[in-house]
Amino acid sequence: MAKKVKKQVKLQIPAGKANPAPPIGPALGQAGINIGDFVNKFNEATKDKIGSIIPVVISVYEDRTYDFICKTPPASNLILKKIGKDKGSSKNLTSKAGALTMDQIREIATEKLVDLNTNDVEQAAKIIAGTARSMGVEVR
Repeated sequence: MAKKVKKQVKLQIPAGKANPAPPIGPALGQAGINIGDFVNKFNEATKDKIGSIIPVVISVYEDRTYDFICKTPPASNLILKKIGKDKGSSKNLTSKAGALTMDQIREIATEKLVDLNTNDVEQAAKIIAGTARSMGVEVR
Protein backbone atom coordinates (compact mmCIF):
# COMPACT_ATOMS: atom_id res chain seq x y z
CA MET A 1 0.00 0.00 0.00
CA ALA A 2 1.23 3.50 -0.84
CA LYS A 3 2.20 5.81 1.98
CA LYS A 4 -0.07 8.76 2.60
CA VAL A 5 1.42 12.25 2.18
CA LYS A 6 0.77 14.35 5.29
CA LYS A 7 2.40 17.58 4.13
CA GLN A 8 4.37 19.07 1.25
CA VAL A 9 7.08 21.67 1.88
CA LYS A 10 8.45 23.78 -0.99
CA LEU A 11 11.74 25.61 -0.52
CA GLN A 12 14.36 27.31 -2.68
CA ILE A 13 17.82 26.51 -1.33
CA PRO A 14 21.31 27.35 -2.68
CA ALA A 15 22.78 24.12 -4.10
CA GLY A 16 25.15 22.29 -1.73
CA LYS A 17 24.72 24.95 0.96
CA ALA A 18 21.67 23.87 2.96
CA ASN A 19 22.00 24.36 6.70
CA PRO A 20 19.66 24.04 9.72
CA ALA A 21 19.35 27.84 10.10
CA PRO A 22 16.15 29.64 9.10
CA PRO A 23 14.28 29.36 6.78
CA ILE A 24 15.11 25.66 6.30
CA GLY A 25 15.23 24.52 9.95
CA PRO A 26 11.87 25.93 11.10
CA ALA A 27 10.04 24.78 7.93
CA LEU A 28 11.31 21.22 8.31
CA GLY A 29 10.90 21.19 12.10
CA GLN A 30 7.19 22.01 11.78
CA ALA A 31 6.83 19.13 9.32
CA GLY A 32 8.54 16.72 11.74
CA ILE A 33 11.55 15.98 9.53
CA ASN A 34 15.05 15.21 10.86
CA ILE A 35 16.70 18.49 9.79
CA GLY A 36 20.31 17.26 9.87
CA ASP A 37 19.44 14.21 7.79
CA PHE A 38 17.68 16.34 5.13
CA VAL A 39 20.52 18.90 5.01
CA ASN A 40 23.10 16.14 4.42
CA LYS A 41 21.03 14.39 1.72
CA PHE A 42 20.20 17.68 -0.08
CA ASN A 43 23.81 18.91 -0.05
CA GLU A 44 25.01 15.55 -1.37
CA ALA A 45 22.38 15.54 -4.15
CA THR A 46 23.17 19.11 -5.30
CA LYS A 47 26.95 19.37 -4.82
CA ASP A 48 27.50 19.41 -8.61
CA LYS A 49 25.21 22.45 -9.05
CA ILE A 50 26.86 24.82 -6.54
CA GLY A 51 26.14 28.46 -7.37
CA SER A 52 22.51 27.82 -8.37
CA ILE A 53 19.30 28.15 -6.40
CA ILE A 54 17.51 24.79 -6.39
CA PRO A 55 13.75 24.60 -5.78
CA VAL A 56 12.95 21.46 -3.79
CA VAL A 57 9.58 19.80 -3.03
CA ILE A 58 9.64 17.71 0.13
CA SER A 59 6.82 15.20 0.65
CA VAL A 60 6.34 14.26 4.30
CA TYR A 61 4.46 11.03 4.98
CA GLU A 62 2.29 10.10 7.98
CA ASP A 63 5.00 7.78 9.35
CA ARG A 64 7.37 10.83 9.45
CA THR A 65 9.49 9.58 6.57
CA TYR A 66 10.04 11.91 3.63
CA ASP A 67 11.42 12.16 0.16
CA PHE A 68 12.31 15.17 -1.95
CA ILE A 69 12.48 16.16 -5.60
CA CYS A 70 14.99 18.74 -6.81
CA LYS A 71 13.75 20.93 -9.67
CA THR A 72 15.81 22.93 -12.15
CA PRO A 73 16.91 26.43 -11.06
CA PRO A 74 14.42 29.27 -11.69
CA ALA A 75 14.50 30.71 -15.23
CA SER A 76 15.50 34.12 -13.85
CA ASN A 77 18.51 32.53 -12.13
CA LEU A 78 19.63 30.85 -15.38
CA ILE A 79 19.15 34.09 -17.36
CA LEU A 80 21.22 36.12 -14.88
CA LYS A 81 24.00 33.52 -15.07
CA LYS A 82 24.05 33.78 -18.89
CA ILE A 83 24.35 37.59 -18.86
CA GLY A 84 26.80 37.56 -15.94
CA LYS A 85 24.80 39.90 -13.68
CA ASP A 86 23.54 39.63 -10.09
CA LYS A 87 20.10 41.05 -10.83
CA GLY A 88 17.89 42.27 -13.65
CA SER A 89 16.90 45.85 -14.44
CA SER A 90 14.40 47.56 -12.14
CA LYS A 91 13.22 49.67 -15.13
CA ASN A 92 12.94 46.92 -17.73
CA LEU A 93 11.49 49.15 -20.45
CA THR A 94 14.08 51.93 -20.33
CA SER A 95 17.34 50.47 -19.04
CA LYS A 96 18.53 47.04 -20.11
CA ALA A 97 20.46 44.64 -17.84
CA GLY A 98 22.02 42.78 -20.77
CA ALA A 99 21.21 40.88 -23.94
CA LEU A 100 20.73 37.25 -24.95
CA THR A 101 20.58 35.68 -28.40
CA MET A 102 17.78 33.28 -29.34
CA ASP A 103 20.37 30.45 -29.26
CA GLN A 104 21.15 31.26 -25.61
CA ILE A 105 17.41 31.44 -24.86
CA ARG A 106 16.97 27.97 -26.45
CA GLU A 107 19.83 26.58 -24.29
CA ILE A 108 18.07 27.79 -21.13
CA ALA A 109 14.71 26.51 -22.45
CA THR A 110 16.21 23.06 -23.09
CA GLU A 111 17.54 22.93 -19.51
CA LYS A 112 14.19 24.09 -18.01
CA LEU A 113 11.99 21.95 -20.32
CA VAL A 114 11.24 19.26 -17.71
CA ASP A 115 9.72 21.87 -15.33
CA LEU A 116 7.76 23.86 -17.92
CA ASN A 117 4.24 23.09 -19.07
CA THR A 118 5.27 22.30 -22.65
CA ASN A 119 7.27 19.62 -24.45
CA ASP A 120 8.22 21.87 -27.38
CA VAL A 121 11.59 23.66 -27.14
CA GLU A 122 10.34 26.57 -29.30
CA GLN A 123 7.37 27.17 -26.98
CA ALA A 124 9.68 26.86 -23.97
CA ALA A 125 12.00 29.43 -25.60
CA LYS A 126 9.07 31.87 -25.84
CA ILE A 127 8.37 31.39 -22.10
CA ILE A 128 12.05 32.02 -21.23
CA ALA A 129 12.22 35.04 -23.60
CA GLY A 130 9.20 36.55 -21.84
CA THR A 131 10.86 36.09 -18.46
CA ALA A 132 14.06 37.67 -19.83
CA ARG A 133 12.17 40.70 -21.20
CA SER A 134 10.40 41.24 -17.88
CA MET A 135 13.83 41.32 -16.20
CA GLY A 136 15.10 43.98 -18.62
CA VAL A 137 17.19 41.58 -20.71
CA GLU A 138 17.11 42.27 -24.43
CA VAL A 139 16.33 39.27 -26.66
CA ARG A 140 17.96 39.35 -30.11
